[in-house]
Amino acid sequence: MVAVLISSGFRGLAIKASVSADGRRRQPGTAHDFMRVRVEPNHMHIRDAVEDDAEAIAALADAPTDVVRNLVHDRSVRVAEREQGGHDPNTDTETLNTELLGFVSFDAHDQTVHVTQFGGTPSACEQLLGEPVRFAASENMAVELLVEQHATELQSAAQAAGFQEVGSGPMFRGSQTVRYRHQP
Repeated sequence: MVAVLISSGFRGLAIKASVSADGRRRQPGTAHDFMRVRVEPNHMHIRDAVEDDAEAIAALADAPTDVVRNLVHDRSVRVAEREQGGHDPNTDTETLNTELLGFVSFDAHDQTVHVTQFGGTPSACEQLLGEPVRFAASENMAVELLVEQHATELQSAAQAAGFQEVGSGPMFRGSQTVRYRHQP
């Protein structure tokens, strides 16, 4: 008999099947030996951005690469990446493939940390917004950010990261913005 159970939930895939050695399907709930396979999500890693990240950040920000390269040099910029390890049979070491999931840039002045740009997947944005919040907490400062009114996923990420809407902000690229604030 062969049986497979793949664990399920928000972060995985669920399949449960029991098949006897002669190929007939077994009834669920009967005692069988199971081989358990668990599907784990790839882990997200947050790090300081480097100049080599400029092209990927530019794609997420819909901005020119040279502008983003300057951003990496002039601001505090963090990126979230998914690490996917693999083994290349032609090399002596494991290779590490990464996929950029999001970014956040911020600076501090006038006793406030200002998020200047952020973008990416909703979960990456939520985690990345924790970076300026941690910095602000260590310096006893508040954090502010502006989100374009039509960018509902970014607004949701800001709210999930603990930011409170405090009113409307200035026009940006012809769109109304919403002002958010976090007081650590």
